[in-house]
Amino acid sequence: MRNIDRRIFLQASLAAGMASAMQTVPVLASSVAAESKMKFGLVTYLWGKDMDLPTLISSCEKSGLGGIEVRTEHRHAVEPSLSKLQRAEVRKRFEDSPVELVGYGSNAQFHDAEPEKLKANIELTKQYIQLMHDCGGSGVKVKPNSFLKGVEHEKTIEQIGKALNEVAAYGQEYGQQIRVEVHGPGTSELPVIKAIFDVADHPNAAVCWNSNGEDLKGEGLEHNFNLVKSRFGKTVHVRELNIDDYPYQQLISLFHANKYDGWILLEARTEPADKVAALTEQRIVFEQMVSKAQG
Repeated sequence: MRNIDRRIFLQASLAAGMASAMQTVPVLASSVAAESKMKFGLVTYLWGKDMDLPTLISSCEKSGLGGIEVRTEHRHAVEPSLSKLQRAEVRKRFEDSPVELVGYGSNAQFHDAEPEKLKANIELTKQYIQLMHDCGGSGVKVKPNSFLKGVEHEKTIEQIGKALNEVAAYGQEYGQQIRVEVHGPGTSELPVIKAIFDVADHPNAAVCWNSNGEDLKGEGLEHNFNLVKSRFGKTVHVRELNIDDYPYQQLISLFHANKYDGWILLEARTEPADKVAALTEQRIVFEQMVSKAQG
């Protein structure tokens, strides 16, 4: 069965099953597919960190999630140390599934003052780019990731931006987007992210919104969203959509109004006993939010 046919069959089966199992939470997959191009997937931190790759893919298939950002140092072990044959096996596992390998969640960071550390992180990012190219992903997530005591913020911002330009140019050669997670003390402030991207002007460098409390500071969510909306990449990170004090409905509505066509990826913080049921619940909540955003 072709991948697209399998995806349609899987979504229809899951929608029917969940409608009968959860009568109080209607599945809205049809309306989401008709109008919104946003897709829902998983960051393996934390719900997927202890799953091997077959279990990880199977869990997303069963719960109706369409994509996965695999994180470094997790049990599924998608790492630069993989051989050419092992990389081909990872690619085939995803090609044989309706679940897409969205990209890689790295810990590469570009704020370190020591030149050797900065160079090492740039080279590590290049290894991740090659890894995702071989495995069939489309991008690599990196981090700013902090300001340093005694170093002017402007200097750190410029350094991060220039490093991003270097890895973005390299990533473009391999068809891999560089996705900069809004992360770290000080560097998770959206005006700072905008300043970084004023330097990181390579079109292959993109913002990965991370749903932080800092998003609500200053003039609020919509203002901060608008600061960087022209630089969004293909990934957004959210936490559990129905148990946080973050205004996720407003966020989803903003992305919908911005005609966002990338991935909304769940980066969960809790520890449910049944991960498949928890993933299914989050997918349904996402679909409800998208339906409401569509009016």
